[in-house]
Amino acid sequence: MTVAGQLAARQVSYAPVGSTPPGDDRWTPPHGFRPYERTVVVGRGQEHWARLAALLLEWGVKTRSGFRIEPDGATGKRVEQGADYWLVASFGPVSVREPARVVAVVEEPDRCGFAYGTLEGHPVSGEEAFVVSRTPEGQVLLTLRSITRSSPGRWRLLFPLILVAQRWYRSRYLRALLPDG
Repeated sequence: MTVAGQLAARQVSYAPVGSTPPGDDRWTPPHGFRPYERTVVVGRGQEHWARLAALLLEWGVKTRSGFRIEPDGATGKRVEQGADYWLVASFGPVSVREPARVVAVVEEPDRCGFAYGTLEGHPVSGEEAFVVSRTPEGQVLLTLRSITRSSPGRWRLLFPLILVAQRWYRSRYLRALLPDG
């Protein structure tokens, strides 16, 4: 476990913060990053919408994809704007602790989600957003949006391998909210 507030002194490792706005239907990725966006249908109807929106705002996409979330000063398991977290990915006996800060949260009648940014010491520099929305026809959609570039220091050497892991996790994210996800 971490000491609460340990991440507060760390700075975000990229700019501009807010590059993957979860409240916007469209976005323009900043130059100098690898942009990514994909939307998939994850359900239909009010029941799916309510369940998946709540799950998303409790880190459901990350935890159902194999991450452990450790709040660092946050008060609960729900995402909080401005709060810091350790995102922990384990590969057998090896765990990678990724420091992150929630930079945006949106909760609207037909759209909810959040974006987190990487802090100093994260294997990559950038931002990632997870959004659940619903169409007027009742489809429930999951959108992943991110910008990525290599981090400075020791992680830079592993960046090609990190990109492979990132693609693998994205495929898991896209299935995480499906009924059998």
